[in-house]
Amino acid sequence: MNFENRTVLVTGGGRGLGFAYVRSLAELGATVIIHDVGADSSGSGRDPQLAEHAASLLRADGHSAVAASDSLETRSGCRALVERIIADYGRLDGVIHNAGWVAYQPVEDIEEAAFDHMMTIGAKAPLWLAQAAWPVMKAAGYGRIVLTTSCRAIYPQYVHKGLAAYAAAKMAAVGIVNVLAAEGAAHGIVVNAISPVAKTRMWGVDGEPDELRPSEVAPGAVFLASDACVEGGWIMRAANGQFHATRAAEATGVDYPRDLLGVRAATVDEVAAQWSRIAVPAVEPRG
Repeated sequence: MNFENRTVLVTGGGRGLGFAYVRSLAELGATVIIHDVGADSSGSGRDPQLAEHAASLLRADGHSAVAASDSLETRSGCRALVERIIADYGRLDGVIHNAGWVAYQPVEDIEEAAFDHMMTIGAKAPLWLAQAAWPVMKAAGYGRIVLTTSCRAIYPQYVHKGLAAYAAAKMAAVGIVNVLAAEGAAHGIVVNAISPVAKTRMWGVDGEPDELRPSEVAPGAVFLASDACVEGGWIMRAANGQFHATRAAEATGVDYPRDLLGVRAATVDEVAAQWSRIAVPAVEPRG
């Protein structure tokens, strides 16, 4: 794997998973733009030195890395960051949107400002970054965009109470990936998502964990950002050095929306009577 002459932006790249990504990319020859506003665990506050410190660590090892701490809370802010990267390097080959945080609020306590902030960082920012990068990637006939989702949103058995806003943002990321993957396919722009699990500050873990290490997730994210990845619309689940790519797929033979190959029912009572046949998960074991 070689990232020579590639320029890749990683948001939330100052620590944790993001720094594992940028280190791997830099070691493979990429010029990495380490974006991190240096927010605290509540998602607020700023510390530009966080990104600069991360970049200095990589430069000390002989790698090409620069820091950025622009606000990503607006479309114009995202566009300004991308335009500056293109002005400085003449290209932007990849974007990994890793920035985010976890905030627990039971449904009765969800505040509009907190919900909006979660959606801004988890869904709006990656969309605006992709929009800004799209023209240069389209002109180059090449681009890789990776958004971050979570199994805490995708799979009901893994949800945590109090994460409705978080789950909304992470599911929005999946929808964005599906559409952008379709729009980018004809232009060499490959768009996917990663659903990572690692013990970082979101787990209340400082330092190197004994398991679920960020470095064990990084190979998956880096692959999705590489020219070896040629198909979009996937969610790569990554944890503990293991990887599984998944995506929703319609059953063979369905003629959507006219024939769902479903159970026929003409009344509410018939739906109720047939519910045990209607509610059948389409799950097949892997192995």
